[in-house]
Amino acid sequence: MFIHNVTTLVELSVESQWMCWMNDEHLPKIMKTGKFIKVILFKVIAEEDMGGTSYAAQYHCNSRDDFERFLAEDAPMLRNLAVEKFGERILSFNTELEQITALQ
Repeated sequence: MFIHNVTTLVELSVESQWMCWMNDEHLPKIMKTGKFIKVILFKVIAEEDMGGTSYAAQYHCNSRDDFERFLAEDAPMLRNLAVEKFGERILSFNTELEQITALQ
């Protein structure tokens, strides 16, 4: 399994608007690409004040190839929508994770 993780610091002034947008618009559009099998949104628990709230969205796909197709076909448009809507009031960084072991 391959996971694309996006951690976003959201200014408090747009936090509720961003959360609604993520749940009602952005995450459903991500799933409609057909390249991900699930998406999980987490709130990052932090002791220090970063000037906003951080969230981590994990986009799970079956393979790196699926993710590469997402980057080529869908990511630029979806990224632009976020920038147009929130500009510098959100700050994101990405990491890619490859699952090695899962115990249950």
